Amino acid sequence: MKKVLFVSSECVPFIKTGGLADVAGELPKYINKENYDVRVIIPNYKAIPEKFKKNFEYKTHFYMDLGWRKQYVGILETELNGVKFYLVDNEYYFNGDRPYGNMHEDIEKFAYFSRAVVSLLPYLEDFRPDLVHCNDWQTGLIPVFIKDFARGCDYYEGIKTIMTIHNLKFQGIWDIKVIQDVTGLGDEYFTSDKLEAYGSSNFLKGGLVYADYINTVSETYAEEIKMPFYGEGLDGLMRHRADTLCGIVNGIDYSEYNPATDKYILHHFTAEDFRKVKAKNKKELQKELGLEVDEKKFMIGLVSRLTDQKGLDLVECVMEEICDEDVQFVILGTGDPKYENLFRHYEHKYPENVSASIYYNNERAHRIYASCDAFLMPSLFEPCGLSQLMSMRYGTVPIVRETGGLKDTVEHYMPEEGTGTGFRFMNYNAHEMLDMIRYAKHTYYGRKREWNKIVERAMAKDFSWECSVKKYEELYDKVLGIAVPVVEEVVEETVAEEEAAE
Repeated sequence: MKKVLFVSSECVPFIKTGGLADVAGELPKYINKENYDVRVIIPNYKAIPEKFKKNFEYKTHFYMDLGWRKQYVGILETELNGVKFYLVDNEYYFNGDRPYGNMHEDIEKFAYFSRAVVSLLPYLEDFRPDLVHCNDWQTGLIPVFIKDFARGCDYYEGIKTIMTIHNLKFQGIWDIKVIQDVTGLGDEYFTSDKLEAYGSSNFLKGGLVYADYINTVSETYAEEIKMPFYGEGLDGLMRHRADTLCGIVNGIDYSEYNPATDKYILHHFTAEDFRKVKAKNKKELQKELGLEVDEKKFMIGLVSRLTDQKGLDLVECVMEEICDEDVQFVILGTGDPKYENLFRHYEHKYPENVSASIYYNNERAHRIYASCDAFLMPSLFEPCGLSQLMSMRYGTVPIVRETGGLKDTVEHYMPEEGTGTGFRFMNYNAHEMLDMIRYAKHTYYGRKREWNKIVERAMAKDFSWECSVKKYEELYDKVLGIAVPVVEEVVEETVAEEEAAE
């Protein structure tokens, strides 16, 4: 039985701000329990709902060094969906009303969390992990601490680590002297081949240097981050570690996202009867949003954080042209005020064709997935993306830019070959996006039989966690089968790049 500890700063159903929480909550649930004992550890945030907290069982506590400080570490335990969860308890660090806040506070908070996770391992009864699976910058110091602790304690010898990048843009960067003070790590760790990057300390870089293996959330993104445009200053390191880097697309929970049983939609449907039933959901959504009720109208959905990363500057450039078409556009999300106000403006200008819900509501998101004809994701970069997977599950055809997980999961429609599950455009260009929207619209109106075949192929795709889990099990086996490497100096190329940029 292989023992794996999955470490995350958030996890459904306890606490969520983004897709990382879905991965932490779903992946361990689907891992083969006969071959792997996978347990999850997260912070015990004050913001976790009481209905979960009442089931947390106190196990033990101790005090650990954090730089020059002594800090309390409590260990709580619970079980959910057949998975055992540990929670690191410390009111000083986790007492806020949300997981993340000011970066200067988060830096110390997650330095504490990383060291606490490594320090508490000997306190876990009958569970010494063979592998610690770390996620994003908040856990980046864990591989560093494991290697550091192993120098003076045999317990840590041989524990392997995986570092998963969910979004390379977020790295946990702060002043070196502050990080040394907080972590207690010596000067030897803050060199250009370890935690130092461009004159600062970088949590994620530490994890990427010291982890035994690195993965990210799609095959294309794993290749993209080796290039300067996507590499966020770490592309040299990614190229250096290319032989221990892979991509695995995330899955979605097919029991939650299921048009045949979804509790949030009024008319259930399957791949066999969507032609007759799906349009009924469209009419219900049109009534709910105050749009013109017309089941034949081409409706595009967008459920997203309203930020530049999601390609909304492209939408802004051609929003008038989109609204001037024979199209309805339904938006759900929050983010940059300029985009929130943009969509509010067009809702006011075209009330029968544009709806802008500037908030997030899970029920409405489900109804958008189940009701729209197409789903727009023109992202500048998209490590994996989940919305396109959800939309295909509901027979809502994605229109996406060819990047990251969008390229890996959406197959472009090829009418001559009778293939494709959606529409893709390559360049980050507003009018190229607009042309693809028009191509999709003309296919919908003019070649409805072909459109329905695209829907059938999209709904037939399997992006459930069962598929992704098999690849993670293979990765775990691969990592547990390799020898523990000595941390090598990063190639001169990486160091030279960073020095040149300072």
